[in-house]
Amino acid sequence: MQGRPVNGVRLGLVGALALAALGVAWAEEPSAQRGAQVYNRCLACHALAQDRVGPRHCGLLGRRAGSVPGFAYSQAMKDSRLRWDEKTLDRFLARPLQVVPGSSMTYDGVADPRERADLIAYLRQANGTPECRALGSAGPR
Repeated sequence: MQGRPVNGVRLGLVGALALAALGVAWAEEPSAQRGAQVYNRCLACHALAQDRVGPRHCGLLGRRAGSVPGFAYSQAMKDSRLRWDEKTLDRFLARPLQVVPGSSMTYDGVADPRERADLIAYLRQANGTPECRALGSAGPR
């Protein structure tokens, strides 16, 4: 019987118990449900389907940074040449002002890697919500 993957390797019960005995943490899959809780911190400036102080997040993954039509991005974000994939978003969420110096996003970031993974899982599944589907923004820009 195979268990959950740990560092890309599927372990059975014996392997998982051996890792636990060595003090190795169980690799938990990112959770969109936990990510929704992390996203609550973003709501002061962002929403899924509408621009606020920050741009909307529907269709974020795959989109070029600074490209939501009509949103007034900082020149730094427009010039960043970033494309929002999971790796880039993880790096940005950890330290926004280091990744895009001069950005108008003043949030210090999400320090916890698990919270970032959960938040990214939430943003990935958000494209399937009725409010995002209504915008037709599920695809890359």
